[in-house]
Amino acid sequence: MEILKGTVLLLIVLAGFSLFSLKAPKGMKAMGALAGAATASFLVEAFQYYVGGDLLGFAFLKDVGAAAGSMGGVAAAALVPIALGVNPTYAILVGVSVAGYGILPGFLAGYVLSFIVPQIEKRVPQGLDLIVTICFAAPLSRAIAMYSSPLVNSTLLNIGGILESASHASPVLMGIILGGIITVVATAPLSSMALTAMLGLTGTPMAIGALSVMGSSFMNGVFFHRMGFGDKKTTIAVAIEPLTQADIISANPIPVYVTNFIGGALAGTIVALYGLVNQATGTATPIAGLMVMYGFNNPLVVTKVALMCAAAGIFAGWLGSIIFKNYKIKTVYDIRG
Repeated sequence: MEILKGTVLLLIVLAGFSLFSLKAPKGMKAMGALAGAATASFLVEAFQYYVGGDLLGFAFLKDVGAAAGSMGGVAAAALVPIALGVNPTYAILVGVSVAGYGILPGFLAGYVLSFIVPQIEKRVPQGLDLIVTICFAAPLSRAIAMYSSPLVNSTLLNIGGILESASHASPVLMGIILGGIITVVATAPLSSMALTAMLGLTGTPMAIGALSVMGSSFMNGVFFHRMGFGDKKTTIAVAIEPLTQADIISANPIPVYVTNFIGGALAGTIVALYGLVNQATGTATPIAGLMVMYGFNNPLVVTKVALMCAAAGIFAGWLGSIIFKNYKIKTVYDIRG
């Protein structure tokens, strides 16, 4: 029941973010900025705190990572307005006003203020608009973050806790579900880094996310090459970062998502069977996710599991190309001319 509850709640969250991306005003740009905020904060934390600090033993790098990891809310609240065309000075003003809050409260504050600040600039005389923004927008952005934070903690973080506890009860089933879903999310508009950060995933669920996404690099490279979606540049780009080829993926959702779910489920099962853990939330990314794993597990076991996940990804990419060999796809030339 815990697995079912956690999975259903996770799917509801994903549906909500997908609906936001597709239907909300400038939703896709806002979600892209959220992914950028996760990269600017949690990816730096993953490399510097857990690899440079814990694994290599450099205290200074650990401080760098700790500082970056604590600024997820600030990064989101600043990058979203910038992505939506707000004056960078005002965007940073909104960002620093939410210091101390998480990435999703910061995202909500930044998104709302992205529509309010331009109205202030438009309706208030030049010169006076700065004072009005300071007096009105800064407190409002912090109020939005403050009042949304308990809701986030009681929903998204609770889902992460449910998934983590369920992974102990039935690790293989959770490996299939989480590995498949997170890998699909990595190719969708919502970043897998942002999702795992918002859910606060740690332990085995985060390890599943990290190594499943790592394995998906090999899977998507093989799948795109064999399916002929584009040239070598397209194949290399999707292997490094699937979101760079978001237009191709969106035009071919069924073959890409089905193949990614298969590969992610295989990798997730492998990670779950070996019981690996990852205490660095938000590290569902190929290179950083793999590197961080060495800080929490036996290096030889991590290397062995990573190679198995890569092999599973290659197999899934090959299998997907067989399953969808007669499927009518849209290539990069069809989409981009």
